[in-house]
Amino acid sequence: MSRVKVIRNHSQFKSELTAAGDKLVVVDFNASWCGPCKQIAPEYAKLSNSLTNIVFLSVDVDVSKETAEEYNIEAMPTFVFIKSTATVGTVRGADPQKLLAELMKHGGAASGGGAGTGEEEEVPGHGDLKQFIVAAGCNCLNENDDNNNTHKNAFEDNPSVLESDCDEQLMLTIAFNQPVKVHSMKIRAPSDGTAPKTIKLFANQPNQVDFDGGERMEAVQKFVLQPEDVTGEKLIPLRFVKFQNVTNLVMFVVDNQGGDEVTKMEYIKLFGSPCQAANMADFKRVAGKAGEGHMG
Repeated sequence: MSRVKVIRNHSQFKSELTAAGDKLVVVDFNASWCGPCKQIAPEYAKLSNSLTNIVFLSVDVDVSKETAEEYNIEAMPTFVFIKSTATVGTVRGADPQKLLAELMKHGGAASGGGAGTGEEEEVPGHGDLKQFIVAAGCNCLNENDDNNNTHKNAFEDNPSVLESDCDEQLMLTIAFNQPVKVHSMKIRAPSDGTAPKTIKLFANQPNQVDFDGGERMEAVQKFVLQPEDVTGEKLIPLRFVKFQNVTNLVMFVVDNQGGDEVTKMEYIKLFGSPCQAANMADFKRVAGKAGEGHMG
């Protein structure tokens, strides 16, 4: 079940724009005979479910011709981005990476944990990277799986925790489904001394990093957190130029705030954006440019 609203006529389209107010509206102009339109439709539907602060519309150019004419649609799919009835961006063709980049550029932070206009102002041009994280590629050494306090909890904005087992150290690997630029992060942890203190970050590691390797290797970035840095409110900036083409991020938690034997983290939120690498091989070519269907 997606949140995409199918437009039947131009009057309905105008009503949806009015109802959206100052929310971002993205319109998928498509056609029933357009192959690339059909292939990107499931991705568009998934985005509608994760980016709940955005209004997603679908317009068949043969059904609502007046709407297509107003926006000068000549090829499908064309995605038009609208704020307060003004067009702020356009993506032409079935390129999911360009679509995602444009969504995040105009405030498409994923919902949950306060995402939305607050993060849009705080991290211009970037959003929550959760939608790009591949669960199957993530793992954490020394997590307490006996109590289900594993790394999966760290990506959910709820009271559950990621907790260390034998000692205070954790080695968390975060894998992405495409190259991303990582701009900053927020960490929320308990205030009882178990919150992380010293963290070393590594990027694009070909193999699992163990604790000996983490101690020995030079980090892309290392920082020492203060208690006020791990409340989940403060943005922790990364050296953005060092995290421009990241397929995996390794977070080595060296110690914690209180020198305790157990380290806990409640929530990790990464901010960034997808890289602009074209990947049209997944879409069949039709008349015109790859990834586009043209009106007859």
